[in-house]
Amino acid sequence: MQVYAIMYPMQIEQAENSKLSTAEVARMAGVHKDTLLRWLRAAHVPEPGRDRHGWRHFTLPEAAAVVDFAKATGDADIYESSKFIANEALPPYFDNLSNIDWDFAGAKTSYLTHGLHPYPAKFIPQIPNALIQELSCVGDVVGDIFCGSGTTLVEALTLKRHAIGIDANPLACMISRAKTNPISESDSKELLNLAQYAKELSETLLSQEESDLFPKEPFCSKQWRPEFEKLGFWFDSHIIEELAEALSWCQSLQSQPAKTLALTAFSANIVAVSKQDSDTRYVRREKGIKPGETLRRFARSLEQATRAATEYSELVEPRFRCQVVEGSLLASPSIPMLDLMVCSPPYPNAYSYHLYHMTRMIWLGMDQPLFKKQEIGSHRKYSSNGKNAATVETFKTEFASILGWLTTRLKHNGYACFVVGDSTLKGQRINNTNLISEAGRLVGFREVMRIDRTMQASKKSFNPSIGKIKTENILILQNSRGTS
Repeated sequence: MQVYAIMYPMQIEQAENSKLSTAEVARMAGVHKDTLLRWLRAAHVPEPGRDRHGWRHFTLPEAAAVVDFAKATGDADIYESSKFIANEALPPYFDNLSNIDWDFAGAKTSYLTHGLHPYPAKFIPQIPNALIQELSCVGDVVGDIFCGSGTTLVEALTLKRHAIGIDANPLACMISRAKTNPISESDSKELLNLAQYAKELSETLLSQEESDLFPKEPFCSKQWRPEFEKLGFWFDSHIIEELAEALSWCQSLQSQPAKTLALTAFSANIVAVSKQDSDTRYVRREKGIKPGETLRRFARSLEQATRAATEYSELVEPRFRCQVVEGSLLASPSIPMLDLMVCSPPYPNAYSYHLYHMTRMIWLGMDQPLFKKQEIGSHRKYSSNGKNAATVETFKTEFASILGWLTTRLKHNGYACFVVGDSTLKGQRINNTNLISEAGRLVGFREVMRIDRTMQASKKSFNPSIGKIKTENILILQNSRGTS
């Protein structure tokens, strides 16, 4: 039959039994299993029968119909079995990756919970989305070992995968949990009520500020604590009072998902109302924030966060779980086995998260000095001129250690994907993609694909020294070790 011409020998033997699974038919057609499932849902190909356990089983004519449809639409790209085995060619879905426009110019990037909190240098969600769809299956475990603000985790969960994230930054872990924890209807109501209360108090304070005839005493929070004194360099006194009040409201919430979301909304505005220029510039300037404005911003952020989290919660199925682990990768954290890993790792000399997130961490009671020691790629660590200054070899050695650990937590032949760009160190341009690939080779990974993409021109560079670098790579490594 016609279908045999594009089948591997093992598939021919299986076809004779006329009980082909969805995965087997997808391989015959040269497409990812999720693509075939999408065709079935859209009725592009006939729905097969099911066995007594409810699993689809295709007859040979049904499989042939799928193959014919794949060829007609141009989605199939079949390797001859002899070529595939002899030359160790990549599976057909790697050609699908080659055909994607990875620039994603003009794509919306703040849907669902992706826009909850500012986080410099995060990658756009379309990148992990495409990698997860092509390189994993529904029910798989997708990890991000530098999870940052949780972009990969959100995409994995919405694509019906389990998700595991790791980060040494406690703020990143809080944001990731807020983005991935579903909230209940009662959580949503409580948070929206809190936002309304904050808005009403802010309007009262703003109206007092605008009234010259009847001046009132400045607002004083009952939650003010002596340790807030050290924040005076970065915050006006009336802003400290309002932040202290809002923080106490967040901490009093009983539901952990609601509390985490509220604290994330609280954190989102801390830099904006401080005297720190921005999330990416650690210089001091006056901003003229009036009394009441801080609470108004908090109210707006909390309301937006609640509505985004509600939409996300309605989409994600409860059976898919997310775990966020706070800790250093150099300490080899214990996590479940991963089927796929997708991350945007830190670059050497690119950014100092411990520095630019310092005021947020102080307000939230996080151990900023510990994170400073653990941070990989810190600009301060690599820009130092001292004898202990980090070098390119420092980065390569640390990554070899991390990837050596990853070989034990990623399944055999599983893929590890890195979205990475160049950086500048001591005036020299550093090809970080080559560094990571070489570090991986030393511990048992092999490079199987490298994709170039152009970053959006509208994105502001977070480090002026690398601001002229407008491209980055998607590096895909395969684990030759690990267990099946």
